Amino acid sequence: MVRYFDTHAHFTGSTDAVAAQIERAVAAGVTRLIAVGGSPVLNAGARAAAASHPLTVALAVGLDRDQSDDPDPAGAVAKLLDDPNLPPLAAVGEIGLDYHYRPEGRPAQCALMEAQLAWAARRHLPVIVHAREADADTLALLRNAARDPWFREGRPGVIHCFTGGQEFADNLLTLGYFLSFSGIVTFANAAPLRAIAARVPAERLLIETDSPYLTPVPLRGRTNEPAHVVHVAACLAKQRGLTPEALAEQTFTNACLLFGQSGQGAEKP
Repeated sequence: MVRYFDTHAHFTGSTDAVAAQIERAVAAGVTRLIAVGGSPVLNAGARAAAASHPLTVALAVGLDRDQSDDPDPAGAVAKLLDDPNLPPLAAVGEIGLDYHYRPEGRPAQCALMEAQLAWAARRHLPVIVHAREADADTLALLRNAARDPWFREGRPGVIHCFTGGQEFADNLLTLGYFLSFSGIVTFANAAPLRAIAARVPAERLLIETDSPYLTPVPLRGRTNEPAHVVHVAACLAKQRGLTPEALAEQTFTNACLLFGQSGQGAEKP
């Protein structure tokens, strides 16, 4: 049986809508996924999805670059992640930097990311990192974090929805990070990204939807959801000269290793 692991999905809809998405995902072979936070709304949605579907959904919460206005980043991180009612986490995220829309927020974004890297270090958890037009600062922060004992034997986290260049990819791989590819890799203008994806070592490759965003070809125009990760897998499999089943199994194994998941069990479709 083919198994897919969507390593990055966001949930904000009603309980019934989320349940329907997960049911469709399981029917498509997506037997595991990570519900990812990043803001108060996304963190709440991720917690609800993980609580209602514990056999399929693992949890990650964090504060993304848009939450960097708090003058006390360490305090904001502690308030979220030291909550005694917070369920067990598979990862901290998403965190990271994005200078495309708010380059003036660089210092605050870096401070918030650094605080969450430090928290993850103390808990020996992987991080889910967003990086857009911020290669140098991302690498600087990750290299600094790599000096701590938290490095988890070469499995510190994942750069989600990777869209960077080959040099950035090579530096991240040297640091031990996994690279995850979303529906962007299926887009007509993404040939350079597909070429990079073809060269990622098999044991460092992950797939995701980043739903409800970035719907892959051939479903452009629809709202994205975890079931659609099969199209990302098919695209990458073709690029790497594999069957979709082989690509799915490799990335499933990788995700279980990174996020500490057993891979056992899923809600019945």
